[in-house]
Amino acid sequence: MGKSITQDMAYRQSLMKQTEKYGVSCASRKYNKSRSCICFWKARWDGSVESLACQSRRPHSHPRQHTQWELKLIRDMRRRNPSLGLIELWHHLKHRGCARPKACSL
Repeated sequence: MGKSITQDMAYRQSLMKQTEKYGVSCASRKYNKSRSCICFWKARWDGSVESLACQSRRPHSHPRQHTQWELKLIRDMRRRNPSLGLIELWHHLKHRGCARPKACSL
């Protein structure tokens, strides 16, 4: 994503300036935004327009994701035993130490 200032960022910047000058309640009435929305952006705002950009909500990790060891084990088992069904593959992986319920999802 480029470093350009989007229309939303410029809008939030003017909202923050209004909030700084007249307060949250007045800005809430003028811009027809909830106080909680204004307080959310105010907490994130550091004076620059870049701080008002939308940020990704994607999680950084997943608690049940496979480890690298498990992924390698799954790949190796699939390569060595291409005719195994999912249940048989899961059973072999379980005996090898891969205890995930969805280990055969690859």
